[in-house]
Amino acid sequence: MTSPTALTNASPSAERPEARIDPRLAPWIAFIRAHAAVSRTLAAELEAEQSLSLAEYDALVQLTIADGHRLRMNELADRLLLTRSGVSRLVDRLVEGGHVERLACSTDARGAFAVLTKAGLRRLRDASPTHLRGVDEHFLAAIPEEDRAAFVRVLEGIVAAAGGDGREPAKGC
Repeated sequence: MTSPTALTNASPSAERPEARIDPRLAPWIAFIRAHAAVSRTLAAELEAEQSLSLAEYDALVQLTIADGHRLRMNELADRLLLTRSGVSRLVDRLVEGGHVERLACSTDARGAFAVLTKAGLRRLRDASPTHLRGVDEHFLAAIPEEDRAAFVRVLEGIVAAAGGDGREPAKGC
């Protein structure tokens, strides 16, 4: 949300809408717009070519990189930026497709793990060429090769300044 102090005294007849806002908002707005545009395109390509949603693909990726190919449901929700009910519905779809198993926690009856299956790993491997091609074409192509390491450092710095990435080791279920 834009605060009233973010608006400048620029004349209403300014050529670009961005000229009417505090210049500190320009990077934020550009980041949000780029993320939305690229995400929509990647999602459409995955759906059209693989019949897989971007959220499902992201869940399979997160489970693949997790220790033991499993995460507590709340950890998966945090990594995917979903609510617990949202991740529960997502995992239900992946369970239905045989890509994930839901395992109860032995020490906490309320807890559960999402565990990647062999079929889920195959599904991710099958869909990855589509996704990676899209990342190359719609994201990386816009970042000069010589700027990519700096870009990653800047984004990692933002994550660290915001309090980390939510991937702290899990305790129990």
